[in-house]
Amino acid sequence: MLGEQIGEATGKRIVRRILSTEPPQAEVTFEDIGTMLGVGISQTGTYTAVVRADGTMFGDGNGMMITVDGEMILWKGSGIGRFGAGGSVSYRGMIYYQTASQKLARLNSMCGAFEFNVDADGGTSGKIWEWK
Repeated sequence: MLGEQIGEATGKRIVRRILSTEPPQAEVTFEDIGTMLGVGISQTGTYTAVVRADGTMFGDGNGMMITVDGEMILWKGSGIGRFGAGGSVSYRGMIYYQTASQKLARLNSMCGAFEFNVDADGGTSGKIWEWK
């Protein structure tokens, strides 16, 4: 069951490179800004995506958020993606956190359900909800 929304961010894809054509696999790095548990963050993440036989993608990635106070949140996640108009991509999946921050410590014991979208121009947007 989805719980409260715990984060959201918007940004831009900054790197995309092809790792393989058999199977089709790409690596993407993005940067964004937003909030996590109401705290301002900047984030950098990298994921690899493999196109599967049915046209969907399996994505697997990790990243780092830095809060406005200089605290760090690390994450790992994976999800299923679908291509959209003009090369846009939309993912849904799960994400897991690790932080030494006292104020954000509840992230260490939660998993988040996310949606992450990349539009045809490389703009990114994402939202995360606590999975209960």
